[in-house]
Amino acid sequence: MRIVFFGTPAFAVPSLEALAANGHVIAGVVTQPDRPRGRGHRVQPSEVKSAALALGAEILQPTRLREAEFRDQMSRLDADLGVVAAYGRILPADVLAIPRLGMINVHASLLPRWRGAAPVHRSILAGDAETGVTIMRVVAQLDAGPMLARVSTSIDPMEKSPELELRLATLGAVLLVETVAAMAHGPVAAAIQDESMVTYAGKLEKNESPLSWDQPAGKIHDRIRGLQPWPQAASSMKGRRVLLRSSRPLTDELHDAAPGTVLRADADGIVVAAARGAVAVLELQLEGRPSVSSAAFLNGHPLKPGDHFESLPAAPA
Repeated sequence: MRIVFFGTPAFAVPSLEALAANGHVIAGVVTQPDRPRGRGHRVQPSEVKSAALALGAEILQPTRLREAEFRDQMSRLDADLGVVAAYGRILPADVLAIPRLGMINVHASLLPRWRGAAPVHRSILAGDAETGVTIMRVVAQLDAGPMLARVSTSIDPMEKSPELELRLATLGAVLLVETVAAMAHGPVAAAIQDESMVTYAGKLEKNESPLSWDQPAGKIHDRIRGLQPWPQAASSMKGRRVLLRSSRPLTDELHDAAPGTVLRADADGIVVAAARGAVAVLELQLEGRPSVSSAAFLNGHPLKPGDHFESLPAAPA
């Protein structure tokens, strides 16, 4: 097939490369405009643009999808099918109608659960044991199209958002290639989403970073691994803001200490009391410093039982 591909971040790259590797013609790649990124705020291309350049594909970076010039560019691509993977913008109906077979989307959840911008993070924050990838038809309503294929996978209790996203990107690329191959031979049966089962995965906000210790250990652990790589779970120790990068829940730990109290601190971790159970902090980072193991942190910042991690006030949105 001749395919026009819409995508922006690293999650979309395996899907783009898999389509090209399986003999489909990448007629064009649509990605977000280059933007300042990183500590130096240097203008950089998206990961999808870099992959498209390596493939020698035509690249479109519209600032407005409703402009006639973009629609004309799309029409000239003469695409059989449009594929969307984490493009980052809602596509207007007149753009959806341009490819001969319409458009399909690679979405990192088991729809209708977690429609929206941050399905991987929200699934971990919610403590989900399972997630997956859904291939669906793109419609005007957010992630609401009929489903063509799904694949599920268990979420490891220690898995962080970036690790799970990478796995789902690979699973999604395989499922996409299978779905496109089926579409090349005729119509593919579609399942309508159950609207009564819909949940939404809103984008992460800066004000979600402050961590409250007055929660069960499992919930705190899920926030630490779910809020990565941004905005990251944050607490305060001896007046300094500290980012919590890795943890292990100790749900059976018995104590009568106030939430946030250090129960013990050694090479195996900094064990902090939760409202129920405790959390072993394994990796942490003082703001502006490198992330280090708990053992390395304790070498320069000794802690003892009875010290406290304090909850930070809510950050501005």
